[in-house]
Amino acid sequence: MSAPGAALERRLGLGAAVALVVGEVIGVGIFLTPAEMAKGLGSPFWLLVVWLFVGATAFCGALCYGELAARFPEAGGGYVYLREAWGPGFAFLYGWKCLLVMDPGLTAALGAGVAEYLAYLVPLPPAALKLVAIGVILLLATVNALGARWGAGLLTLLTVAKIVLLGTLILWGFASGRGDFGHFVPFVAQREGSGSLVGGLAGGLIAAFFSYGGFWDVSKLAGEVKDPGRVLPRALALGVAIVTLVYILTSAVFLYLVPFEGTASGSAFLATAGELMFGPTGGRVFAAIVLVAVLGSMAAFLMAAPRVYYAMAKDGLFLRGMAAVHPRFGTPVRAIAVQAVLGSILLALGSFGEIVAYFVFVTLCFIALTVAGLYRLPRPAAGTFRVPGYPVTPIGFLVLLGLLLLLLGAGRPTQAAAGVAVMLLGVPVYRFWVLPRRRDED
Repeated sequence: MSAPGAALERRLGLGAAVALVVGEVIGVGIFLTPAEMAKGLGSPFWLLVVWLFVGATAFCGALCYGELAARFPEAGGGYVYLREAWGPGFAFLYGWKCLLVMDPGLTAALGAGVAEYLAYLVPLPPAALKLVAIGVILLLATVNALGARWGAGLLTLLTVAKIVLLGTLILWGFASGRGDFGHFVPFVAQREGSGSLVGGLAGGLIAAFFSYGGFWDVSKLAGEVKDPGRVLPRALALGVAIVTLVYILTSAVFLYLVPFEGTASGSAFLATAGELMFGPTGGRVFAAIVLVAVLGSMAAFLMAAPRVYYAMAKDGLFLRGMAAVHPRFGTPVRAIAVQAVLGSILLALGSFGEIVAYFVFVTLCFIALTVAGLYRLPRPAAGTFRVPGYPVTPIGFLVLLGLLLLLLGAGRPTQAAAGVAVMLLGVPVYRFWVLPRRRDED
C-alpha cells in the first residue's frame, strides 16, 4: 500500500464519466415513479411538465457541479466544494454524514434491492437473500478496488445494458400495438377522481427529483478523470439530458400501455404493463430489467462514494490510512473497504431503511449549500468552464431544492429533525478530536 496522500491516476474518459451519471441515476425509480406521479397528477400534460421542469432544473444543477468540478479537479466532489466555499468544518460534517450514515445505508438498500429482484427470478429464503446482497456488495467493491478501469468497464457495461433494455422496452411497447393512444386523451385535463393538482405537483416534484438523485456523484471521481475541466461539465450535462429523455419516453410507453385508472400502485402498474408486453412471463422480464438497473446504480455508487473518505483523510479530517492508494491498482482500497464493510453490517442488521429516510433532508441541505457556494467563490479565470447564464442558472436548481426542503420538512418533520440532530453530533467530534489532531500534525 502506498503512503497516505498518494495521488490517484487519471484514467477515466468521457464515456466512463457519462456512464457513471446515467448508471447511478437510472435505477428502480423509473419503473415505479411514473405510476405514482400519474396517479397523483391525473394528466399526461402535467406529468410531462413535472419531468421537464425537474429535468431542466437538474440540468442547471449539473452545470453548477460542472463548474465546481472544473475549478477543483480532485477527488471528493461535494466535500471539496464545501471545503473551498464554506470551510473545513462544513466539509467535515458532510463527510461525517456520508461516511457513517448515508453511504452505508444506501449501499445496504441497493444490495437489498438487487436481492429482492433476483428473488423474482430465483426463489431464495430470506437468509440466503441477505447473503446474496452482501456478496454483491463485496464483489462490486472488489472490482472497484482492482482499478478505476475495471470499475469503469463494469459500470459502462451495465449502463449500456440498461439503456439497451430500456430502449427495447420503449420501442417494443409502442410497436406491439397492445396499448392505446386514447390513454393520453384528454391530454391536459385531470382525470375524474384525481386529487388536487397542487398536491399532485408537490408529490410529483419529490418523486421526480429523487429519480435524478446521484447525478452529482461523478464529481467525486474528478481526481481520476482525464482533462476534468473539459470532460466533467460535458459528462454531467450529457448524462442528465440522457436521463431526462429516457424518463419521458419510459413514462409515455407505460401510459400508452396502462390507462390512468390502472395506476393503483407502482407494482400493480408494472405487473399490468409486463403482462401486456410479454404475457404471463412479464413480471419476470421486468424483474430482470430492474435487476440490471439496480446493479448499475450500485456499481456507480460504490465507485464514487469512497473518494469522499479518501479526500477527508488527505485533509487530516479522518484516519490518515484511508488516504492510502494501492501501489498496483491505483485505488483507495481502504476507503472502498470501509464503505463495503459498513454497508454489509447494516444489511445484516436490517436497519438501513430508516437511515436512508432520515438523512434525505440533510443531504439536500448539503447539496443546496454546495451549489450556493458558487456565490461565495470568486469567478473562475478565463479558460475554465463557467456556468452558462450565471448568476441566474444556479438559482433555478436552488429554487427546486428549496421547494423540496419545504415539502420534506413539512411532511416529515420528525425524520428531518432527527437527521439534522445526528449530523450535528459531528460538531463536537470536529471541535474536540479532529481540530486538535490537525494542530498536532501541523
